[in-house]
Amino acid sequence: MNHQEYKAALAKLNSWAHAYYVLDTPLATDEEYDKLYHAVVEYEQDNPSSVDAASPTQRVGGAVLENFTKAAHLSRMWSMEDVFNEQDLDDWIGRVHKTNRNFTFYCEPKFDGASLNLIYDKGLLQQAITRGDGVQGEDVTNNIKTIRSIPLSINYQDTLEVRGEVLIKKADFDTLNKEREEDGEALFANPRNAAAGSLRQLDPSITASRKLIFYPWGVGQNSLEFNTLSQKMDFVYSLGFLEPPLRLVCKDVAKVHELYHTFIKKRDEIPMMMDGMVVKIDEVPLQEELGYTIKYPRWMVAFKFPPAEKSTQILSIVLQVGRTGAVTPVANLKPIEIEGVTVERATLHNFDEIARKDIRVGDFVTIIRSGDVIPKIIQVQKSKRIGTEEIPHRPQNCPVCGGELLDEGALIKCQNLKCDARARASLIFFVSKQALNIDGLGKEIVKTLYNAGLVKNITDIFSLKIDELLTLEGFKAKKAQNILDAIAAIKKSELWRVINALGIEHIGEAASKKIARAFGLEFMDVKEDELVALDGFGVQMVNSFMEFLRVNRELIEKLLLLIEPVADRQKIISNPLNGKSIVLTGALSVSRDSVKAYLESLGAKVSSAVSSKTDFVVYGEDAGSKYEKALSLGVTLMNEREFEQFLKGNGLESDVFTQIR
Repeated sequence: MNHQEYKAALAKLNSWAHAYYVLDTPLATDEEYDKLYHAVVEYEQDNPSSVDAASPTQRVGGAVLENFTKAAHLSRMWSMEDVFNEQDLDDWIGRVHKTNRNFTFYCEPKFDGASLNLIYDKGLLQQAITRGDGVQGEDVTNNIKTIRSIPLSINYQDTLEVRGEVLIKKADFDTLNKEREEDGEALFANPRNAAAGSLRQLDPSITASRKLIFYPWGVGQNSLEFNTLSQKMDFVYSLGFLEPPLRLVCKDVAKVHELYHTFIKKRDEIPMMMDGMVVKIDEVPLQEELGYTIKYPRWMVAFKFPPAEKSTQILSIVLQVGRTGAVTPVANLKPIEIEGVTVERATLHNFDEIARKDIRVGDFVTIIRSGDVIPKIIQVQKSKRIGTEEIPHRPQNCPVCGGELLDEGALIKCQNLKCDARARASLIFFVSKQALNIDGLGKEIVKTLYNAGLVKNITDIFSLKIDELLTLEGFKAKKAQNILDAIAAIKKSELWRVINALGIEHIGEAASKKIARAFGLEFMDVKEDELVALDGFGVQMVNSFMEFLRVNRELIEKLLLLIEPVADRQKIISNPLNGKSIVLTGALSVSRDSVKAYLESLGAKVSSAVSSKTDFVVYGEDAGSKYEKALSLGVTLMNEREFEQFLKGNGLESDVFTQIR
């Protein structure tokens, strides 16, 4: 494949993807797409300097992010004023009439998702930012490149902000929640939460698995020469974006009301969750004349759907145990139909919430489903009580394994790793990329091993034998041996990775590193006051960790014997970097991870974002926005040579970069 053929292949792949993900009319088979895609991959591997930014290979990032950096919108991303009935809408129209009586309405569905701002320049997607406070949000560019309905390139060269909603279809949401329930994970309350949570995953591959879609609803900074918003949106849709199933441009107020009731009738037919209709003034000059309040544009409102409320009875309250052992009370309801959906359950969140609302088994309750798939209990109908209702009591023991529960108030947890309710989900996390990253042991394979009875807890993984694996469907000798080799390869893993892989509530990667560095392999015998002394450790973290060790001591000791982790215990001496916040930026002469490890060994916190709380920025070549932000905030800046001089002047390793090399 030469470069011209490569360009033609990209055009074909992108047109096929557009037809499949946006137009819902496939133009090629999966086999045809995959064959051409892999030909492009081979060309790019041989010609890395020629990789096109719009190539479909650039969609899914493999790197796991530390966190998200803040990013500013080019123009403010406003919220909308809500109106809840026809009189409220007419009152808003009346206010517009005071400025101008000759205008047109532009109406479209209000999808219930996570708002996103896309910035294009010179035809390429440059940045994707969440709404945040409207002025700045979080940079989620790597993640949105996994969303196939967002073009990586458009046929427009000027700067353009495209605003819209990241959504998950209702059917995909149901599938996602079913999988989470099977894995013992907390359910998403609604598609909006699922979309927002998926967008903010630190691992882009998780975002990619969530089947997100993007619907534009407006533009921010632009130089489009159209006099109406509808014309601007027509142009945006022509660039390859999804168009909503219904929208309307009209002068007749009665038509606006008619469309609103049409949306309500079609609410359950439309695959995405809607919670209302957006009504905007179509004429751009009038929008500019009307202007803005402190919070909202005066030229648009969200005409919200009425909430769907029904009365039903709580038949029982059951307890669900998730991956981390969190125990969640769920109300089983007398089945009731709300807008075509049969509702039989409602989450009660926690026992503090049950007490606050005085919820009892047998109570008649009012439930609401307003854009929410999982309904909420909004009121207990106490006047219907007959005296036989039962007050639910906080559980003392796990409903699955019978083990003692840790009660933290709002959070109640089973700490027993052998508990069947959390065992499989704990296994899935233990081998995942976020934990020990055992290659070849994905979620589905772990489920297969668990269901076959070959593994019941995390130590069983190390007892697997090739003849056992070969009895399973789909397992050949090479695949089985690769899995066993990957398991063997985690021997001598860093201790912090093993601690993190245990999936202890409140103890993530950063906390695991601090524990490993402070106590090494003696962490099993750590005292409560020693943990409290660690920077950033609060009461909940300490209690959770200590209780987990107490309940699972025997299993953890066995695990340590099997893995023989490397304990890089470091006594952090008093030095000017201890407790300081440091940002690394630009191309350093050595691995950034190596510099980060060195700085953390001195007690520094290495962050990926510059803020007013940053103490130092160490920069290499081609330092960009972080360097500029540090300058504007007055943060101390040092290049590699200056940083080594700083270390030398404070009695520390002055040749750290040479040592790392």
